[in-house]
Amino acid sequence: MSDAAAPAETATQTAPKPIPPFVRLGGAPVISAIVDQFYDLMENDPAYAELRAMHAPDLAPMRTSLKGFLTGWAGGPRDWFDANPGRCMMSMHSGFTISDQTAGQWAQAMRRAIESVATADQQMAKAMAGVLEELAMGMAR
Repeated sequence: MSDAAAPAETATQTAPKPIPPFVRLGGAPVISAIVDQFYDLMENDPAYAELRAMHAPDLAPMRTSLKGFLTGWAGGPRDWFDANPGRCMMSMHSGFTISDQTAGQWAQAMRRAIESVATADQQMAKAMAGVLEELAMGMAR
């Protein structure tokens, strides 16, 4: 029998991989519902009339684009970013004059949409709404 000590365990513990916001919020169905609710508010609530006037009559292309952007931005499939290399929300809106009022309308409608749809993880929903509000207000000129 050997007197040698048993080798020390070499396995290292790693921190669990964080769950992306995309998953925490509920994945593609929830992102899609948030975007649809957002554009429904913009189309139907007079509080967002100025914001609505900045958009084309047909919002279908915008709905598709925002769903793709938010999906990748929140940690889901990055198809939108692959199809739009080097583009971001800021660059996509650089040609528009965005006032504090319209940026605020965008942020408020998005917050309402998120709060009404993303109910599985309230902490993540509030964080998402807060970051998107900062993004929107950062576009105001």
